[in-house]
Amino acid sequence: MSYAKLLIGSVAASWLAGCTMTPRYEQPAAPVAAEYPDAGSATASSIATIEWQEFYADAKLRELIELALTNNRDLRVAILNIDQARAQYRIQRSDSFPKFNAAGSMSATRVPASVSQTGESLTTRQYDANIGLSAYELDLFGRVRSLNGQALENFLATSEARKATQISLISEVANAYLTWAADLEQLALAQQTLQSQSSSYDLTKRRFELGSASELTLRQIQTSVDTARVNVATYTRLIAQDRNALVLLLGAAVPESLAPTSLSDTVSTVAELPSGLPSDLLSRRPDIVQAEHELKAANFNIGAARAAFYPRITLTGSAGSSSNDLNGLFEAGSGAWSFVPQISVPLFAGGANRANLDAAQVGRQIEVAQYEHAIQSAFREVADALAERNTLGDQLAARQSLVDATATSFRLSQARFERGVDSYLDVLDSQRSLYTAQQGLIDARLQKLTNTVTLYKALGGGWSE
Repeated sequence: MSYAKLLIGSVAASWLAGCTMTPRYEQPAAPVAAEYPDAGSATASSIATIEWQEFYADAKLRELIELALTNNRDLRVAILNIDQARAQYRIQRSDSFPKFNAAGSMSATRVPASVSQTGESLTTRQYDANIGLSAYELDLFGRVRSLNGQALENFLATSEARKATQISLISEVANAYLTWAADLEQLALAQQTLQSQSSSYDLTKRRFELGSASELTLRQIQTSVDTARVNVATYTRLIAQDRNALVLLLGAAVPESLAPTSLSDTVSTVAELPSGLPSDLLSRRPDIVQAEHELKAANFNIGAARAAFYPRITLTGSAGSSSNDLNGLFEAGSGAWSFVPQISVPLFAGGANRANLDAAQVGRQIEVAQYEHAIQSAFREVADALAERNTLGDQLAARQSLVDATATSFRLSQARFERGVDSYLDVLDSQRSLYTAQQGLIDARLQKLTNTVTLYKALGGGWSE
């Protein structure tokens, strides 16, 4: 009968050892529409599947991205965070295994004659050597396994955070490079305008000194010259700041051979940019995957909090040798051992266990909300990029048409002024309109290129081992 009870108890303990108090995990439904608005018909495959080395067309840009991935401090911190999380997981996982320690000790005690039973002083010594097991918990209700699962999910979340950091870094380098190139074109345009207006000013000044031009015309041209000088100074400053921004992203100086010369009309080797399906984001966007791992970690935390309501059984023991003489420490008959099993049953903790479980359950609800918010934010980023892409072609064409029209208007107004039909104010207005249109065209080209970069990032592209 006692054997049967022992067998039943062993089976029950084995069954309990295989279960935890962690709730069954269910992935929350994605709180977004089934398809992107303004996605068009190009949804056959996602550009996120293309590695960044193949996606970006500019060889200089690819080299700059390589430098950033090697030297950027934010990415380096993200990688070190992974190493730290891995170590923390290993620390937590070690609680699943017994911990044995080898120890040796010597104690000496002197009893004075006044309290000795023999009336003489007495000195005793004891030598011990043993291997001990310290407070090993029998994880019958899965508390330790729940904590292990939580640590593992936190480690996986940190790994996904590194991927998200790399994707963001690549897009930031690309945008900084494109912005620098656009500002270089803006500076060249401002310098060209300044040179043209300065020549007109010098010519008009000589004519004014000879009495064939009015002071009003001279001052009008001077305002145009001063405006161009301001623009040259502005874009000179912006170019220096663009370089500084790129230096920070690279974590190193920008090699002169990799500096842009002009704004290219193409940033990607991909002619068409299919957006993929919204469901692709759940597996491709690292920030969404990270949020789900954090949700799973919160789920495991509930299991650990539930297990705190149940008894905890710990084992402490040691085996070794003990002797009052060092020479006899390992002789026959000196063996010694101790075994101290302990069970702790929670009776009253002032509501701490209940509060801890409530906090864990609320924490899971918070992680659910953050997971859903990550999905919604990602969906919006893609939808915004698609909406912008659908209008950029018309916008760029309109900007180019505006430049052509204002260039023609400027030539005609200048010809009319030279024939004495119009005043120079009409020429200045036409020239300013042309300059503004040319600036707008550069901005539109930059916007089209950065939209490609943004869409690639929003879809989760740019991660590679």
